[in-house]
Amino acid sequence: MNIQSAILRGENILKDQLIKSARLDTEILMAKALGVKREYIILNQDKNLDEKYLDYFEKLIQKRATRKPIAYLLNNKFFWNNQFFINKNTLIPRPDTEIIIEQVLKITKNKNKLRILDIGVGSGCILLSILKERENFYGTGIDISKNSLDICKINAKKLSVEKRTKLYKSDVDKFTQGKYDLIVSNPPYIKSSDLKYLENDILKFEPKLALDGGLDGLSVIRKVVKKSSELIKRNGKFILEIGFDQKNKVIKLLNKKGFYINSTLKDLAKNDRCIVSTKI
Repeated sequence: MNIQSAILRGENILKDQLIKSARLDTEILMAKALGVKREYIILNQDKNLDEKYLDYFEKLIQKRATRKPIAYLLNNKFFWNNQFFINKNTLIPRPDTEIIIEQVLKITKNKNKLRILDIGVGSGCILLSILKERENFYGTGIDISKNSLDICKINAKKLSVEKRTKLYKSDVDKFTQGKYDLIVSNPPYIKSSDLKYLENDILKFEPKLALDGGLDGLSVIRKVVKKSSELIKRNGKFILEIGFDQKNKVIKLLNKKGFYINSTLKDLAKNDRCIVSTKI
């Protein structure tokens, strides 16, 4: 069987499962099976496949047909300007979260040797992207999941920022190390009762710990705001990712803990996604 025939067959299997990106996913998985770039697949449709490559490709297609995300099948996700290693223990980085990086770079222009804390560091996509862009900044990441921290360590080495990165396994409540110029966080903020409405790609495969924000979606956010108010330096910046309908409630939480609201940032769909504040 040649590449074109295998791709058509794989595409139809994914279409039967109502996967919207069936063609793209199939080409990406073929490239993964062959160990080549996707461009090679497009330019070599008539090339015959060895049995071992075809078998591997078909196994990948069957896994994707269960709705397992492409990023987990590749163990890779592009975020900001870098490729991040990920697996089932970490949330898949989203393009919407890149607005945190944009904002950090904007507000730290001409700043030197800032200390940054990332609460719920996960794969490290936020903290490590910042450290890669700002070569004289120092980062600390905390996470309740040891497995996530192991992934973050891998990514810190991949991006060559491991010497400026400290990682701690800790619940946000119990962390007391240091004072910080900048704190960032993308905590769980989905209501427990709303988890069932997530797409199967997310609900079945991504870690619930990184998604579940409790009864009102604010359980973890409350802890993050409280701890940030304790660990941030005066006039330090705090950038927090939130749910699309949480802006007003979170602003009240921030105000109560001594934060002045600088701005609210919208995501690619024009929903409220991040709040930028200053400790006063």
